[in-house]
Formats: sequence, C-alpha cells, structure tokens
Amino acid sequence: MSLSAVLLAAGSTPSPSPSGTTPAVPSLQDAQESATNAAGWVEENWSTWLAIGLRVLLILVIAAVLRVLVRRAITKLIDRMNRTAQAVDGTAIGGLLVNVERRRQRSQAIGSVLRSVASFVIMGTAALMILGTFEINLAPLLASAGVAGVAIGFGARNLVTDFLSGVFMILEDQYGVGDSIDAGVASGEVIEVGLRVTKLRGDNGEIWYVRNGEVKRIGNLSQGWSTAGVDVTVRPSEDLDRVKAVIAGVGERMSKEEPWNELLWGPIETLGLDSVLLDSMVVRVSAKTMPGKSLTVERELRWRIKRAFDAADIQIVGGPPVPVEDAGVTDPTAGMAAPSAYANTSSPQAQAATPLTPPSVTK
Repeated sequence: MSLSAVLLAAGSTPSPSPSGTTPAVPSLQDAQESATNAAGWVEENWSTWLAIGLRVLLILVIAAVLRVLVRRAITKLIDRMNRTAQAVDGTAIGGLLVNVERRRQRSQAIGSVLRSVASFVIMGTAALMILGTFEINLAPLLASAGVAGVAIGFGARNLVTDFLSGVFMILEDQYGVGDSIDAGVASGEVIEVGLRVTKLRGDNGEIWYVRNGEVKRIGNLSQGWSTAGVDVTVRPSEDLDRVKAVIAGVGERMSKEEPWNELLWGPIETLGLDSVLLDSMVVRVSAKTMPGKSLTVERELRWRIKRAFDAADIQIVGGPPVPVEDAGVTDPTAGMAAPSAYANTSSPQAQAATPLTPPSVTK
C-alpha cells in the first residue's frame, strides 16, 4: 500500500507536495480540534463578553432614564414659570410689567437651551463610559478633543461670545419681543431675540441685525414706567396760582378720559418753576406713564394746556424775539460815505495833490 492510502485510512490528509500542486484538505480530526479550541475560547471569554454587554446596556439605560428625568424636570420648571407669569398678569399693574407671550417665549428659549445642554452632557458622558468599558485608552481622544476645542474656540471666539451673551440676556430678561431698546449700535423695537443675533426694527422701518456680543449696554424703554415732562413758558406777570389751577384742571379731565386713563399711571403734577427770567418763567409739569407712551402723553398734554390757557387768557411766550419795525422812513443815503475834497479836480486839495510835470528841455 502506498503512503497516500495509509494516510487516508488513518483519517488524515496528505501533505502538499513541494511543488504545491496538491491542495491541503482538512481532516475530521482537524475540524474537531478547531471546534474544540473555539468552544474553549468562547467558554473562557463568554463571562467577559457578558459582563461588558451588561455594563454597556446598564450605562445606556441609566443615561436614557436620566435624560428623560432631567428633560421632564426642565419642562415642569418652564411650565411653573409660565403659570407664575399668568398669575402676575391678573393683577392691576402686573399685566403691564410682565407680558405673558413674552414670558412664554423667554421660557421656551431657556428650556430649549437647558434641554440641549443636559442631553449633550448626559449622552457624551455615557459614550465616554462605554468606550472605557471596551478598555479603549481615552487619553489621546480627550487630548485631541481638548486641542480641537481650543482651536475651534479661538477661531470662532466671536461666535462663542455672541452665544454666551445671548444666553445671559435671555436668562436675565434684559429685553424681549415688543420692547423698545437702545443697544448703542442701534435702537428700535425688538422683533426677534436669538442666542446669537437680536433683530430690531428702527423708527424708519429698517431692520437691524445686532450681534449679542457687540452689545455693551442696553437701555430698555419698555420696562417699569416712563415719565412725561412738559415745560410751559408763560409771562412773569402771570398769577402762578391761577396757572397751577388751570394745569390741574387739565390733568384731572385728561386722567378720566379714555385711553389716557390707562396710559397715565399717576396724577399729572405741577412740579413748580423750573426757571425764572426777566421776560418769562418756565413751569414744569410731569406725569408717570406706561412704558413707551411718554411722547404720546406729552403731545396730548401740550395740546390740552394750550387750549386751556387760551380759554383762560393766559399767554404762552417763548421762541426767538420778533424784530420791531421802525415807524419813520429811513434815509437811503445814511449808509453812504461823506464826499471827499479830492473828488473835485478843481479843488485846492486836488490841485495840490496833482504831480508836477517836468520842464521840457530846448536845444
């Protein structure tokens, strides 16, 4: 019997020839050994795999549950803020100070930012913990992320500044939609508040896009209350008690009429004399009004005071003085210079000033 037959009878495969023409055919014994080795390797490592899988599953479950709980807590906080705004809105002055729609928009913006930050922190931490479970070295990853973050932050520092400024503006409720503000670089009515850009509409209808990072100071003309001030200039010979009584009557009638009874938050007061001159004296009138309505109240107050003074024969003075025309006829030659003696060539002065002619020389 040949060697190949013996090997086949023993259940083994012949070894390939040196020339490599005969392929190696695995035997049943080799397959059994491979299966035994694989089963042993699985048996030795299945506990490790199971522990890693359970750890990853536990991390994901905890992260998902924590994310849901945090987002629900933020949503309840925002709802409570909205309910507080609605409760304040029922009071007499609270409805003017706290606008429900503005408070709702501000609460939604804050809630959106908080939920996004919470989700990013929770899921990012869970991802790092899962990578650590697989025994992946996180030091190079964290170092690369730190360097990349510094580079991105340095390159986009204006964007980061705008974003942080917008977050603090919303959290501090510096202004909202519908407010009239003076942002330094532009002024107008706020029509949109974003985390990066605030959109304003100017007095002439133009729209300003103001980056939040460029705003150094904010003057909000729509929060709290405004003051309407009117200066009334009368003759120094007028009776001050009579002037004050007329102004008080105007203020009392105006405060009882619509819509001025809603715009006025206090009585119209005569503060007294602001200045006294030889030909006039200035009486100061002031009133506390709704935010942003001071100019409207001032115009109406001037209108009513003027009509009341005309009815009471009280003259309002002021402005540039009117030139007084002369009754006599002006002399047209008054601005002309006096005649000179040198103008007449026959006068002694003109002849004395005439240059002498040299005598002629005869041959």
